[in-house]
Amino acid sequence: MRLPPDDRGRSPYTGCTRAHWEAAADALLAAVEPYATADRALYHLPGDHVSHSGHLSDGLEGYARTLLLAAFRQDATVLGRYADGLATGPRGVWPDVTDRSQPLVEAASIALALRLTRPLLWDRLDDTVRRRTADWLADALTAEPWPNNWELFPVTVGGFLAEIGHRPEAARRAIDRGLERIETWYVGDGWYTDGDGRRFDYYNGWALHLYPVLHAWLADDRELLSRYGGRLARYLADYAHLFGGDGAPVAQGRSLTYRFATAAPLWLGALTGHTPLSPGETRRLASGTLRYFVDGGAVDQRGLLPLGRLGPDTSFVQAYSGPASPYWASKGFLGLLLPAGHEVWTAPEEPGPVGRADAVRPLPAPNWLLQTTRSDGLVRLHNHGSEDVRYDPFYTRLAYSSATVPAASYDNSVIVGGNPGRTGIEPLGTGEGWIASRHTVGDGVTVTSVVLAEGAAEVRCHLVSGAVPGTRVRVTGWTEGAGARAELLPAVGLCDDLAGAVGVGDTLFVALARLTAEPDPPPLAELVSVRPAGAAELEVEWAGGTGARVRWDGPGVTVTVRG
Repeated sequence: MRLPPDDRGRSPYTGCTRAHWEAAADALLAAVEPYATADRALYHLPGDHVSHSGHLSDGLEGYARTLLLAAFRQDATVLGRYADGLATGPRGVWPDVTDRSQPLVEAASIALALRLTRPLLWDRLDDTVRRRTADWLADALTAEPWPNNWELFPVTVGGFLAEIGHRPEAARRAIDRGLERIETWYVGDGWYTDGDGRRFDYYNGWALHLYPVLHAWLADDRELLSRYGGRLARYLADYAHLFGGDGAPVAQGRSLTYRFATAAPLWLGALTGHTPLSPGETRRLASGTLRYFVDGGAVDQRGLLPLGRLGPDTSFVQAYSGPASPYWASKGFLGLLLPAGHEVWTAPEEPGPVGRADAVRPLPAPNWLLQTTRSDGLVRLHNHGSEDVRYDPFYTRLAYSSATVPAASYDNSVIVGGNPGRTGIEPLGTGEGWIASRHTVGDGVTVTSVVLAEGAAEVRCHLVSGAVPGTRVRVTGWTEGAGARAELLPAVGLCDDLAGAVGVGDTLFVALARLTAEPDPPPLAELVSVRPAGAAELEVEWAGGTGARVRWDGPGVTVTVRG
């Protein structure tokens, strides 16, 4: 992908301006055009992996997700090509929208695109095409969604159909039902879980915030926008910390092949005026992500986005993924709805959080701890609250980062008796420089974990309960990646191979860990020391003079910070 020359005056961190985003959008749209069917109703992109929804549905996905990109680009010529697809798609070419079917997802993208481009696309269609399209979309109003972010797809379709006066009562019922449903998943501080349980990941931003905020904004509903916009602003205060200095988003959660979509909530805040971030910081974070993926090889020699992250990578493929699935990356181009004269495009870039100072930031709602270091631009996410065993390893590991991807060999895990499982995660709190949780490993065995962090150093503590004496315990740490070096040192209960054995009763295992891209960091053992202060207590001393006492007291953990 060829981008314009860098503008380091206006954008000293990324070199990117609005012209770079326009060029990227144009290149992606041009690259997919040859894969459209003759009637332009389907886009069959190349790839060996067919989703579990089948080839026809995958072709609809290609149409809908690239149409969304064209809608953000607001190019009448390109939109004209998609108008041809509307003339034939709803006339028996597209699969019907049925309960829990993939076309329900794509109907939302089509409806949102039509709502955003009414003067350029919808209003220019003849009445017959409009009627057929609206009738096809209307099935989304009553189709049963999966009980997660899918609840917002009928909302999105309903918003468009209500606006054009097609089945307005059914549209309103679909909107009210979906918005009511997501209320049960809102846990505070701007965070939703993606359905029942504790499923926190990027769907919080590119779905659970995106659809209701856009709906409220497009409907000019001030009450709804105040509610959902306020939540978005609170979320962005945390979210800004998830981007590394090189623009890389932390690799946690499913659907990471959507790549640029991580920029969507950043632009959404600027578009609707609900953001704590300055215009220059917003563009720096969003453009950093564009740069990270484009410069890193996410776009192949054909100009396409293959399934993967930086280039093709089957480890990022889920069963629902088809060749066109990566084009939900289109959401990352939401910023193109902002006019060229908007301050988010004209203000000088400002550093993001990782570029300003070292930080250890507790996020109580998901029970995460974010550990960032300015010198190497790395972000580390200590996960003590998000779980979805269907998509392990992207949810259940102890830690994730902006420089590494989770490995099949169980990085960042506690392996008890050969079992690396981590289920039933129970958050035990987070605070200044620490986080804690308990999880289950097999029948009757639990691990109560506490992580303490300062700078790039970590102390990882695991109290194993319920295991047979002599059971082998092994602790793993970071993988290597993106110029980052991983370290793991035994401290309590572990030998040099980071393994030990359970004693009589509860047994404590402690390791020192570090992930750093510093070229010559000080020895890890000089940065922190630990000392058992009893069977279930630990003293931690940092080199700077601060410290903490950790006490495991029956069902909970008490961390007392000194300093």
